Amino acid sequence: MRYGDVYDIIKRHTSFYRDSLPLIASENITSKFVRCCYLSDLGHRYAEGKIGERFYEGCSFIDEIEQITVDLMKDLLNAPHVNVQPISGVVANMAGFFALTKPGDKIMVLSIPSGGHISHEKYSAAGLRGLKIIHYPFDNERMNIDIDKTEKIAEKEEPALFVLGASLFLFPHPVREIHEIAERIEAKVLYDGSHVLGLITGGEFQQPIDEGADVLTASTHKTFFGPQRAIIACKDYLKDKIDNAVFPGVVSNHHLNTLAGLAISAMEMKLYGKDYAIQTIKNAKKLAETLAELGLKVLGEDYGYTESHQIAVDVRDYGRGAKVAKKLESINVIINKNLLPWDTIKETNNPSGIRIGVQEVTRLGMKEREMEEIAEIIYNGIIGKDTQLNLKKRVVRLKRRFTKIKYTFEEHEAYSFLPC
Repeated sequence: MRYGDVYDIIKRHTSFYRDSLPLIASENITSKFVRCCYLSDLGHRYAEGKIGERFYEGCSFIDEIEQITVDLMKDLLNAPHVNVQPISGVVANMAGFFALTKPGDKIMVLSIPSGGHISHEKYSAAGLRGLKIIHYPFDNERMNIDIDKTEKIAEKEEPALFVLGASLFLFPHPVREIHEIAERIEAKVLYDGSHVLGLITGGEFQQPIDEGADVLTASTHKTFFGPQRAIIACKDYLKDKIDNAVFPGVVSNHHLNTLAGLAISAMEMKLYGKDYAIQTIKNAKKLAETLAELGLKVLGEDYGYTESHQIAVDVRDYGRGAKVAKKLESINVIINKNLLPWDTIKETNNPSGIRIGVQEVTRLGMKEREMEEIAEIIYNGIIGKDTQLNLKKRVVRLKRRFTKIKYTFEEHEAYSFLPC
């Protein structure tokens, strides 16, 4: 094995994605302006501690970059305080749990089949903090939390923390209503906006802090334009608790090359985020509507299918999620299998549904017309109406018209091996 072999694998991976439709709801593609930061000398350096209070010398330029990033994110989120040091969404959630709870506390979260993220559960960050999990009652038709039933459970159980936000996240969550319940029982509200951060900062989803969340956590690489890391925003009275939970709590050095990339992506979002968020939601709605018209069971029909970048489809009639996801991968359509609310955790390996996200193809410039074509390809791929070869050719023809990054300072090729 030689270093060139690894490069060759990367090149083949890049070629595959150049000719594929990337529809994973938790991924996006960064601009060359963000990617160039990855390769900078910042990737070799450490900056433990807060701005102006580092444990190492040589950090003055890093302080400047971090302050720029903080100021941009505070502006985008209309938040009193933002910490930009978490290196992933799970790390951000862990910091939030450390700041807002103590071991043995009860927290209310969405179950994983109802869309909850694994870090909210006993299997991951919440479990590592020693928290006791209570699941929200969920309305399968509305694909949202049942507030009336939640209120009754909360008054009986008195959780210390309500966790909102999700991994399968079609509609805004009832932040105001949960905040009112939390106030009555002296609890806090944490909103995990990882999937919808770009829609929040684009002003097209909901504003969790304004609506009553005490803390907002989010990864920065799904609907947001950034590298794979995270942020925590909070109300001013919690800033010291949050900062101390991040460092020295769960973060040491915080990956300074991607910190710089986050600064650049925040600038892109400030300039282009609203147009991007609007188009992303339009695309998701059009894809959902067309799939439904073709005959697939798209969730949330009575509520417009989605208000986010995601759609969910029940594919039990076609062999369930794992089989369908593999069939679509064989024609270069990349989605994921997904649990739906009526599933159990035991069905994780072959759940009822699939989840589709349009944020990455939107950033490549696709609009409603392309969503109609993608819907036809997905439908034909699932039901076997056309050959695998023909469908793959359709994908390649479509994708080769959309190989440039949009919503950035200067359009450029998305799939170059070395962007700088």
